[in-house]
Amino acid sequence: MDGLSVDGNHIVIAGGGMVGLSLALLLHEELPGEPIITVVEGRALPAPGGAPSDYHPSFDARSTALSYSTATLYRELGLWTPLLPGLAPINQIHVSRRGRFGSSLLSSEEQGWDALGWVVENPCLGRTLLAAAHECPRITLRCPDRVTDATPAGPGVRVQLTDEELDADLLVIADGADSSLRSKLGFLTQRKSYGQSALIANLAFEKDHGGCAYERFTATGPLALLPLPPSDQAAHRMALVWTLEPAEAAAMEIADDNAFSRALIDAFGYRLGRVERVGDRHSYPLALTEAVEQVRRGCVVLGNAAHALHPVAGQGFNLALRDAAALSQTLVKAVPEGTAVGDTHLLAGYSRDRQRDQAQTIAASDGLPRLFMVNDPLLSLGRDLALSGMDMFPLLRYEFVQQAAGMAALEERHG
Repeated sequence: MDGLSVDGNHIVIAGGGMVGLSLALLLHEELPGEPIITVVEGRALPAPGGAPSDYHPSFDARSTALSYSTATLYRELGLWTPLLPGLAPINQIHVSRRGRFGSSLLSSEEQGWDALGWVVENPCLGRTLLAAAHECPRITLRCPDRVTDATPAGPGVRVQLTDEELDADLLVIADGADSSLRSKLGFLTQRKSYGQSALIANLAFEKDHGGCAYERFTATGPLALLPLPPSDQAAHRMALVWTLEPAEAAAMEIADDNAFSRALIDAFGYRLGRVERVGDRHSYPLALTEAVEQVRRGCVVLGNAAHALHPVAGQGFNLALRDAAALSQTLVKAVPEGTAVGDTHLLAGYSRDRQRDQAQTIAASDGLPRLFMVNDPLLSLGRDLALSGMDMFPLLRYEFVQQAAGMAALEERHG
């Protein structure tokens, strides 16, 4: 096939994960004219027909924390109501350091919000996004299929799929931190290994979490526990993300439930009582991966392909959604002016606009774990006083939460 001719803009998104599908829905909703959006995903995705409400909470699913800015975007897209059964609100965040006196408690009430954020299991979010995409007439899902290459073609780009070619006005690369397409096209990247692994699991505790999330800094790195909605199997479920040395993470992954629970309680304490159930455990190496070059004529790198972060504070997905929203708004403003959506100057402007939010979020996710792991007595005292100070000064807490929630970037979108 020698390409695809369409009226209006044709945007190809390589990657049908949560970021790729979210961008497709944003573009379908916001882009003027009759855009055609083709989402190419290497895995087989469920066929239309399965309702999001059919999803049942489990002990073996990965979870994602949704910031207030992400929730606002999903409300604008009409996705919030179908997501509600699978959401657990975060009403408070308790931040502490093991063996030290400093701590801080952040609350949604202080912000005047209904929640600081929400936690959703990835299969629930994925099914909701997919169901919405199936309802959009101008979104085409190509799966399983892959974008294997792309070359400039006139003002746009010719996209090579497994068995055919498509002519597109814009190609968005959103196929993950280890993106083969990003590498194939020569986008410069830098990677910094943390020399640590993240152990993830869903757990059930003896006591009700009460909508409180915990971020505890230990000698090996941060330990996060995020509230999950109850299931038929347990009422008090939480999602664990535990930063450990690789050998220790591997040992904890295969340890029996009793040994694992003892080690967790030793690091976290008995705030939630005993660990009553442990789901499947998985670990993966931690690294900061950044695409130094995120745009060029006819191409944008997005999501984990643009920046894969340390999981502390759960900022990676929310930063990617803010990028997606900003990209959509950039294209929305360009189309009525007759500017090509793949125009080099247009995309460079998008990249410049995103630099500050990206730099601040990446710096926080990169620096915070290292700050709390440095064993220096004076620095330790400073960290403890900083945590205590945040608990004592409401304005400091307010500004911290506003930045973490991505609200400044969201206000720029609506400004």
